[in-house]
Amino acid sequence: MSDYPSLDALDLKVYTATWCPDCTRLDRWLQASGLKYAKVNIEMVEGAAEKLERETGKRAIPFILVNDKAWVRGYHRELPQRFDPELFVRELQEAAPVQ
Repeated sequence: MSDYPSLDALDLKVYTATWCPDCTRLDRWLQASGLKYAKVNIEMVEGAAEKLERETGKRAIPFILVNDKAWVRGYHRELPQRFDPELFVRELQEAAPVQ
């Protein structure tokens, strides 16, 4: 079980690349939090970058596809530290509200 039991049932696919510092930061946080997720390397998975851009209108990473339905950004460029765990968790919860 993760540090965030309300998120444990989510299917998280993290769109990422090896050269991306925001991706590395998110990866470390996800691992430390115990959340299960799959990585989708946009440079290695054919069509992944195009899917991300087509569905989000963005070319930035990391982005997380939640339950194959909603996209959540894995970075907060408006913040000096570029990532806020509380904001991220809230965005994940809003993307997949409990029924």
